[in-house]
Amino acid sequence: MSTELTSWEALSGQYQLHPGTTRSIVGQRPVLGAGRLGRLLRGQRGSEVSRSLSSVFTLCAHAHRRTANLALAAAQVGSPVPLNEAPVLLWLETARDHLRSMALDWPQRLPQAHADARNLGWLSGCPLPLGTASPVTDAAVAWQLLAALRAWLEQHVLGQSVLAWLAACRDPDAFAAWCRAQAPQLAPAYCLAAWQPIAQALAPQMRCLDLLDEDPALQSARLRQLARSLVEEPDFVQRPTWLGQCAETGAWSRLRQRHGQAQTQPSAWTRLSARWLELVELAAADPSTPSQGSAPLLATGSLSLGKGQALGWCEMARGLLLHWVQLDADGRVRDYRVLAPTEWNFHPDGALAHALAALSPDDTAAARTLAAAFDPCVVCTV
Repeated sequence: MSTELTSWEALSGQYQLHPGTTRSIVGQRPVLGAGRLGRLLRGQRGSEVSRSLSSVFTLCAHAHRRTANLALAAAQVGSPVPLNEAPVLLWLETARDHLRSMALDWPQRLPQAHADARNLGWLSGCPLPLGTASPVTDAAVAWQLLAALRAWLEQHVLGQSVLAWLAACRDPDAFAAWCRAQAPQLAPAYCLAAWQPIAQALAPQMRCLDLLDEDPALQSARLRQLARSLVEEPDFVQRPTWLGQCAETGAWSRLRQRHGQAQTQPSAWTRLSARWLELVELAAADPSTPSQGSAPLLATGSLSLGKGQALGWCEMARGLLLHWVQLDADGRVRDYRVLAPTEWNFHPDGALAHALAALSPDDTAAARTLAAAFDPCVVCTV
């Protein structure tokens, strides 16, 4: 892959992975540092902010729009008005993000390029096009599309109901066997089967980001503590830590999975497989899902911090996304910061960095597998 970058890529950033060295991750996203984002958004309000952020963060733009709207609503000076957006809108667009990543990103991160992985024929008839001008904003339409996604998966991909498939394949070994069996005709299964022998042997230490909690008081205290670090430390959004340690976030670290995280030995394979499992889980959702259990399928919300300040968050495809905003007395942005999953996962002292450093310098196959497992949202080369 070429390392020459366009001017926008130079601003949006890149990461270079160097297996077998102590400085195993080099890079960052300049748009997040030195107050650039705050200056870009200063003076804007309401829909202006979400439009600008969608232009800056084109991947998962829907999640940034949602999180921005939540933060802005909670930060209103005077009487914050809660913003209630139907959870199904987030579920549907997150499923689309997973599909897009599987179709376009996964083949590029294989240890060796293979034409079978790039074949998009498996998406024939899929009701969710990978590219869309704007996300779905009507909950009724979203439910219809989610039901269509479930039917498509059952009839054309899984060959059985989503619930039956989850019951049979949730175990990591059972899922690996399914991927091997489906690899000849299903490109994502081909990618997963190609990664599995390497990924199963790679077991980076896992310390999941546990900011969110089912106890509202505990969650509020944690988020306020994080907000202080975010405001007081200039480079926090580029080198975030939680309670003095690096942490990771992804489809494997959802709030709803908190109680089951210790049941499976974590590896690069469990991180990779979590994305396909979540796609099927999202497709299995129905209108009764939000009331099942105490933790939502994907957590999202906001917290007013007083004096025109607020945090908004949502669990999106790559992990937990947080936005912090400070408004002036007229309701315009005075400062704005985004804390995204990639900065947690590609921290130069995080689990990925240590796993890369432990590799042989010429083990690019393992380095590519780790990159796929931790899934950056910017250019990443080995």
